Amino acid sequence: MKFLFVVPPLTGHINPTISVARALEARGHTVAWVGHPGKVRPLLPAGATLFALPETVEADHAARVQNAAATTRGAAALKFLWEDFLVPLARSMYPGIATAVTEFAPDVMCVDQQTVAGGLVARARNIPWATLATTSAGISDPFAALPHVKRWFEDLIGELESAAGLPRQGELSPHLVLAFTTSALVPDALPAHYQLVGPSIADRPEPTPFPFEQLARPAILVSMGTVNAEASGRFYAVACEALADQPYQVILVAPPALVPNPPSNFILRTYVPQLALLARVDAVVCHGGHNTTCEALAHGLPLVIAPIKDDQPIVADQVVAAGAAVRIKFGRVRAPELRDAVARVLSDPLLRAGAARVRASFASAGGAARAADLLENLEATA
Repeated sequence: MKFLFVVPPLTGHINPTISVARALEARGHTVAWVGHPGKVRPLLPAGATLFALPETVEADHAARVQNAAATTRGAAALKFLWEDFLVPLARSMYPGIATAVTEFAPDVMCVDQQTVAGGLVARARNIPWATLATTSAGISDPFAALPHVKRWFEDLIGELESAAGLPRQGELSPHLVLAFTTSALVPDALPAHYQLVGPSIADRPEPTPFPFEQLARPAILVSMGTVNAEASGRFYAVACEALADQPYQVILVAPPALVPNPPSNFILRTYVPQLALLARVDAVVCHGGHNTTCEALAHGLPLVIAPIKDDQPIVADQVVAAGAAVRIKFGRVRAPELRDAVARVLSDPLLRAGAARVRASFASAGGAARAADLLENLEATA
């Protein structure tokens, strides 16, 4: 069978596809991606097939995300995300996805939840397709208590569907929604075609170098994600003040220009091989991005979470409810509070036990192998 992965120019949405694709390839299937090469190509395995979309579109959209990340919150952030980023992205991606489908002739399309155009092309071509929900917030209904906002969103997606000559259905696949989480974080009842497979992190290439010989234990990883890095200057300064000269090592993932004088117990890097590093640290401080959060929990690591925007507050609340994290305020936290929160996740056995429970649920969910099972069976059931 041939599987086509449709991804946006966002690292956290590309990474989960890698392990699923490798699991499918190991079973003799053929896989390919369609996306913007500047962001997608560096994350793919060597020799992977990529149907490239125009690079200028990716650069424009990435710049919009970076600029808005520093200024928008709440409803304004949601409006920006869909009206100014995801809907224009769908319109710009549609022709290239249609061309890729013509050339590759996939049996199944695997469509990230934020690349709406992938589902539209699949529907127009009558191809079985699955939605890949890369965040546990993406399978809940955030508008359930907001009927006016819900109608606005449905109309927004409806306009895209009408432009493609399709009836209204919504942005998610009616055949299969693969969510990279488990009921330990999302205990709510879900439709039968929603499948929770846990994080997809097996067999992912990580070529980024790191001085592992300098690593000492205990160690803390501090990362606020790639999209939010430029907006996190204040947080980095607080982290340096709070964690300097503490009896543990800190690996801080940040642009060096924003941390000109890192403390002596810090290792500062722009990028890190995160999965390899998580196996060698004792706790994580992050923004609540779903990939980083779940990768930490998959290693049984408790977290300090400082959510910034989008789905991050929802993810933070889920992990706190699971007993595996301490939540702090990104824009208001002071050094003493951050220092105390890190000390707690390092020493509190209840938090470590909560993280262990989530790790066990992830292990039993099946991950990339289970996702591959479901995708293999999709053609027969769609």
